[in-house]
Amino acid sequence: MNGSHTQPNQKEENEQHQEGELNLKGTLASVFLVGMFIAVTWFAVFGVFLSRG
Repeated sequence: MNGSHTQPNQKEENEQHQEGELNLKGTLASVFLVGMFIAVTWFAVFGVFLSRG
C-alpha cells in the first residue's frame, strides 16, 4: 500500500521537473535573444560613432 502511494507522487514530481526544465530552456533562449539584440545595437551605435569621428 505504501509503495503504490509513492508512485503517483514521484510521477507528479517528474512531470513538474520536466515542465520546469522546459520553462528554463525558454528563459535561456529569451536571455540569449535579448543579449544578442543589445550586442548588435551596441556595435551598430559604435560603428556610427567611429564613422562620424
